[in-house]
Amino acid sequence: MTIRKSTTALACAALLVLGMPAVPANAADLPPLSHSLTKQTPKPAPALKLPDLDGSPHDLAKLKGKVVLINFWATWCPPCRREMPSMERLSQTLSGEAFTALAVDVGEDTDTIEAFASQLEATPTFPILLDRRSHAMQAWKVGGLPTTFLIDKRGRIVASAVGGREFDHPEIVRSIRQLLKE
Repeated sequence: MTIRKSTTALACAALLVLGMPAVPANAADLPPLSHSLTKQTPKPAPALKLPDLDGSPHDLAKLKGKVVLINFWATWCPPCRREMPSMERLSQTLSGEAFTALAVDVGEDTDTIEAFASQLEATPTFPILLDRRSHAMQAWKVGGLPTTFLIDKRGRIVASAVGGREFDHPEIVRSIRQLLKE
């Protein structure tokens, strides 16, 4: 599975270099987005200090007391592109609660991200952070995109997933709401 994702990522990157769109003409050709996160034994989350698209700093350590969904992604990654609207719907569903979604873009510039975001039905209201040199990706041991981590109120990773997710699926919302109660 990881080899296939790596091959897909390399193929998409090659298409972009050649000036061809990285997203297949027919979205039906893509595998469905999953709706689960894999629970794991809680462990402290690595540091995450990155600027957002406006240059404002964000620090995961300052979000203790909140449940945080962190998604490592890139605009050239088809499942990343497909899951972004559901991440916005999740963020809106849980607005007003002790929840934050963070999208960590890996290796791209602000213009590329903003061009992608402008094509979405709803512009993301959650912070999009810039990991321009992939240092955070390395610290978090991200092996493929997209990769998602769920952080509890104590700052511990309690679940994760590799591959596209339908973030506003009831199963994921239920998992997050359970963490909000703890």
